[in-house]
Amino acid sequence: MTHFDLFVIGAGSGGVRAARIASGHGAKVGIAESYRIGGTCVIRGCVPKKLLVYASHYGEEFEDAKGYGWSVPEMPTFSWPDLIAAKDAEIDRLNGLYIQTLNNAGVEIYETHARLLGDHKIALGNEVVTADKILIATGGTPFIPDIPGKELGFTSNEAFHLDALPKRILIAGAGYIATEFACIFAAMGVEVTQGYYKNQNILRGFDDDLRETVMEQMRAHGIDFHLGAALTSLEHKNGAIHAHMTDGATLETDAVMYAIGRLPNVDNLGLAEAGVEMTERGAGIVVSYSKTNVDHIWAVGDVTDRIALTPVAIKEGHAFADTEFGGTPREPDHDWVASAVFSQPEIGTVGLTETEARERYGEIDVYRSKFRPMKNVLPGRDDRSLYKMIVDKASDRVVGVHLLGPGSAEIMQGIAIAVKMGATKADFDATVAIHPSSAEELVLMREPVSQ
Repeated sequence: MTHFDLFVIGAGSGGVRAARIASGHGAKVGIAESYRIGGTCVIRGCVPKKLLVYASHYGEEFEDAKGYGWSVPEMPTFSWPDLIAAKDAEIDRLNGLYIQTLNNAGVEIYETHARLLGDHKIALGNEVVTADKILIATGGTPFIPDIPGKELGFTSNEAFHLDALPKRILIAGAGYIATEFACIFAAMGVEVTQGYYKNQNILRGFDDDLRETVMEQMRAHGIDFHLGAALTSLEHKNGAIHAHMTDGATLETDAVMYAIGRLPNVDNLGLAEAGVEMTERGAGIVVSYSKTNVDHIWAVGDVTDRIALTPVAIKEGHAFADTEFGGTPREPDHDWVASAVFSQPEIGTVGLTETEARERYGEIDVYRSKFRPMKNVLPGRDDRSLYKMIVDKASDRVVGVHLLGPGSAEIMQGIAIAVKMGATKADFDATVAIHPSSAEELVLMREPVSQ
């Protein structure tokens, strides 16, 4: 049997980072991946999705150009197959770069499914290898509801490979994946309905002001919502899909996309046989600073059901490799993690929502600015930005910043550093504004709107 110091199951962002860093520390490392090197984010997640987001903006950009004096005699046409082909070429390039990175680092790649056999053994097809330490980094997988006719729908995995755009689509879900794809498809001319059963709003866990405002603007862009009801069944009838809902409604559409949530990808890994403890609902591997209850097995990324973000998985993988092979013990840090939703308009956020801040600190100051971005003025576009800052009154520390509008993710990266470092409202006030810019609102808000 081939023996490794470390064997990584799953070659997504977290697994690749852990393998590369551990190998750099001198470890003999192997890695297994059953479907392309790069994982969800690179192959079928945030990278191809962001490319589709970019593509979806051009329709409005062509329209807005008229407001800036450009002559647009005929509206340009859009080709979905051409976009998908260009996207596929870029994903192929990135897949090759990831393989090259692992090869250059001396990591041995197994392009096959891996399964734990216990006693430090891993089955790789017909081969069995052993390892002193094993890292599970298999990521997540879309949840598909168990309803009659479920095979008529597809998930975000398949959305990147549709042969053509449907005329109408029902997107089941209210999280960031559902919301982003609703905006993408709508901007490309698809009639979109977004449906969810748990409440009357989308983006649970985000600040309520942002949730309400983004829904208002999505409606203004033609997206319909059917909230408060779940799918009970799908049937193909008279050339269309009929989606039956728990509230008695039947929605007629041409396509149904499931974006109801993601589950840790733990099927057929041999975790039970290896004695690895799972959460009560079987939603993920239980870890303490990335270590499982089994002494030689660790886990990072979405498979742990902690914070399902690619940069978090990368941080966890790097911290694991430094701790176990680099002689530099450190824990993955899950505090003050910024995130973005590439909806239209875009969201960037870090820290606590207003509700969370009130529960934790009691007395807070809330600053809010709602304005029309300068770029929208000449075209006459009425889309508004919303910036919100939450401050702990006792310490003056900024404990939450929530942005809605163009460039929010790019702006938020810098703001997240300040919040992570413990910046106060006085620090923001003392910073000179960059004018004219949307970001300057963050250092110009002087009077709290509520306390």
